[in-house]
Amino acid sequence: MKHMNLLRPLAVVLGLALGLPAQAGTYDITVDKVRIDTGTFKKNGIGYNGSQTPTILHFQEGEDVVIRVKNNLRESTSIHWHGLILPFQQDGVPGISFNGIKPGETFTYRFPIEQAGTYWFHSHSGFQEPDGAYGAIVISPKGGEAVPTDRDHVVQFTDKHPHSGSRIFRNLKASADYYNRAQRTAQDLIEDAGAEGLKAALQDRKMWGAMRMMPTDIEDVQGFTPLINGASTQQNWTGIFKPGEKVRLRLINSSATTYFDVRVPGLKMTVVQADGNDVKPVVVNELRIAVAETYDVIVQPREAKAYSIIGESAGRTAMVRGTLAPSAGMVGPYYKMRPQPLLTMADMGGMMSGMDHSGMDMGGMDMSAGMPVVPSEGAPGAAFYVPGSGLIPTAANGGKFLGYEDLAARKPLYRDRPATREIEIRLTGNMERYIWSIDGVKYEDADPIRLKYGERVRFKFVNETMMAHPMHLHGMWTIIDTGKGAHDPVKHTVSVAPGTTLYTETEVDAPGQWAFHCHLSYHMAGGMFRKVIVEGGPS
Repeated sequence: MKHMNLLRPLAVVLGLALGLPAQAGTYDITVDKVRIDTGTFKKNGIGYNGSQTPTILHFQEGEDVVIRVKNNLRESTSIHWHGLILPFQQDGVPGISFNGIKPGETFTYRFPIEQAGTYWFHSHSGFQEPDGAYGAIVISPKGGEAVPTDRDHVVQFTDKHPHSGSRIFRNLKASADYYNRAQRTAQDLIEDAGAEGLKAALQDRKMWGAMRMMPTDIEDVQGFTPLINGASTQQNWTGIFKPGEKVRLRLINSSATTYFDVRVPGLKMTVVQADGNDVKPVVVNELRIAVAETYDVIVQPREAKAYSIIGESAGRTAMVRGTLAPSAGMVGPYYKMRPQPLLTMADMGGMMSGMDHSGMDMGGMDMSAGMPVVPSEGAPGAAFYVPGSGLIPTAANGGKFLGYEDLAARKPLYRDRPATREIEIRLTGNMERYIWSIDGVKYEDADPIRLKYGERVRFKFVNETMMAHPMHLHGMWTIIDTGKGAHDPVKHTVSVAPGTTLYTETEVDAPGQWAFHCHLSYHMAGGMFRKVIVEGGPS
């Protein structure tokens, strides 16, 4: 693999070159307080190896790694290796898989690399991840990439906010719309009245008010500066290419709360990998990357000019531009952000159907269990928004926008067999009180989910809320049911759209204790989290 800033020990490089058996590579990471500069604001944050630029770890499939993590903070820390299959004691979740890394201490992780692909790592302690504690992982496959490329770049997105993660969470708990900068105004009412009539406009406002929501309730947090590889649009991260080269872009979303719609204007993207697993190539113009997901895409710029890599927040409140260019110092074209989408009553998932509303005081509804939202079943792989939604993503040029239904595994990872049982996971919450939960119960009040080693479990995710939730099961793969059987896509994070039901299956092949949670930082902290205990093990 060429043109990559490898963080790899010499012993491993020599071993690969000579075709020797895999050796243990040793890597060192420090966890530091850093000064973060986005070009628009500066703040104190956390970084790895003393930098706001994400550290990239490069491993080789089959390698045994030793990673020494020194904590230079005044508080405990941890590192979770997101998407890596490893012994649960090495998973890095305080209170579940280990006790954390105390200030001044060095903790040594040891585990085999049994996979290839693009992954990432981050703190699982408090709000250190949104404060900057994240990095990237690139694992080279033993036999080379299924789709070879000439050049390779990590493109890691995040949403950097002037406030610390702990302050953001306190503010959200005090007022769930604290960071909603797109409040509906009197001018909006006038415009809506002109378009649909005053009575209809007022009725619409009354319904949203009764639900204690607004059509702009799409993103929890606004007012952030999005970054690519630690750089804002102004700072212009640049990836180099030569005209005609096939360039692999390893897209990673390390945001606290932000889904990004990603495109490279003027170039089509061929998706070849999702969450580290090879998929049958699919050509798209744009894709939405949920929080914690990764996608590998290939582009082939043929002209010696600068191209823009655009990451637009799904709520259209912020945008970042990076550059692909034949030489440093070039700047890709700037593109105006598209209009902000609005929730519609269709997004309430049919909440009115089958309910007697005569004399009902909607203002008195208890939203804590998500009762009014009746999720739409749709297709088996429904990862999309309901018909009539104001949130259905479309490509900027009217081209192809990636959906989960487009993904098919290049090769089956598991034997296709019926699930042994089904577990329903209801994603629930109270927007007004900013409480998030599973089955209406917060993490601290819930019993663990118990699985048995060797079984195949079918999960029925029922999203009873009006926000998308990227659900991440540690330690095991998640197979999305898109109707492709053995070739259903295999991921570590699945996004469950508002008001929809999504089915997945998991081969329970990892004994121990694991975390299972929404990867939106403040939803996880609000209670949308479970411990999973896998009982038994290989005989």
